[in-house]
Amino acid sequence: MKRENTKTTNVLVVGTGGQGVITASEILSDVAMFSGFDTKKSEIHGMSQRGGVVTSHVRYSEKVYSPMIMEGEVDILLSFELAETVRWMHYLKPKGRVIANLQQIIPPAVYAGMGRYPEDAVSVIRQGADHSILVDAQLIAKELGNPRLVNTILLGIASAFLDLSVDGWKTVIANRVPPKFKELNIVAFDRGRGLN
Repeated sequence: MKRENTKTTNVLVVGTGGQGVITASEILSDVAMFSGFDTKKSEIHGMSQRGGVVTSHVRYSEKVYSPMIMEGEVDILLSFELAETVRWMHYLKPKGRVIANLQQIIPPAVYAGMGRYPEDAVSVIRQGADHSILVDAQLIAKELGNPRLVNTILLGIASAFLDLSVDGWKTVIANRVPPKFKELNIVAFDRGRGLN
């Protein structure tokens, strides 16, 4: 079923290798399609096997022609790591929203003295975005009993700001995870959705 939506929704998902960025963007894309939207997705893996930067552009609307989001056009910046949040904030539109995990992953270049980790990233994010939700998704995932629930928690938060079916979210998540983790992932999604 096609949905009527004249504006294109742009979500930029960012983080480092192994954090679940690609899985999160695949779930978001599937939910948008489930909800009847034309959807395009693009991803850049970098050196994802070594903790390198991973980004994924997700766009949906009645009709989408390009998978790439231009600078200044992101509705939601969904970030798994603080430095990556700071790095990509220039992609936000003026009323764009940041949803970020508070995790800090220090890259090897910083340890080698070839770069610096952003100082006081939380303040930079709060000053640079009118709307930001910063959450310790690792802590919540551990409380729920599985540290791999971070992306489901973050998607739960994002879902409250996206015009996508809640049933669609739960159906796609249930179909994407192994059966024994289905119920726990739905709990994690609901927990994230309740954090707004």
